[in-house]
Amino acid sequence: MKIEILATDDQLARRGAELIASEARAAVASRGQFVMAVSGGRNPWTMFGYLASQDVPWDKIDVVQVDERVAPDGDPDRNLTHLRESLLRRAPLRPEQIHAMPVNDHDLRAAADRYAETLAKLSGRPPVIDLVHLGMGPDGHTASLVPGDPVLNVADRDVAVTGVYQGRQRMTLTYPVLNRARSILWLVSDQSKADALVRMVNGDPTIPAGRIRNDNAILLADPAAASRLKS
Repeated sequence: MKIEILATDDQLARRGAELIASEARAAVASRGQFVMAVSGGRNPWTMFGYLASQDVPWDKIDVVQVDERVAPDGDPDRNLTHLRESLLRRAPLRPEQIHAMPVNDHDLRAAADRYAETLAKLSGRPPVIDLVHLGMGPDGHTASLVPGDPVLNVADRDVAVTGVYQGRQRMTLTYPVLNRARSILWLVSDQSKADALVRMVNGDPTIPAGRIRNDNAILLADPAAASRLKS
């Protein structure tokens, strides 16, 4: 894992945008397409705003979701709401280039299976996503892979539905597809995540984030989150 420590959240967001733009240009030059999976959170929304002004082959990019809360379209709890505001309204992307998780369907399991099929159409079978952006909570969760949820044990599906976490059921990418990604970009900030970050970097499988492969990962962290990492 490559680790970069940046002084402020704004610097994290700017650096993340630079890295994504570089990966996008390289993927399009090599394979003619770039597929990235994005998570929610304040820093990522800022990052996507900066990404919109980068030199990127926008017509060759597809954006999929890492996870999403089961909530109505336009709800402020939805990651999609903020993704539209931070990226779609600023970057020259067509609406059909952002592939929303179908969390409003009455049959969520069938909806998850359809989203897995969307991933396969975009990224091959089995899907290999070019870049996955991830964050992490103080409890070590990432995506909507949270401690104790049965979805942690899913090994035969790329998309699954979780139990209720912080008041919402969620749809999430699972370990199989996350660990097939060509690259992982972590954005982690805040002192509350310092302990979990050490465990994640060390590949501690007792927290969800520790089960994400890190040989292809870049971690962008602020000094508070990284305060317990060994130099």
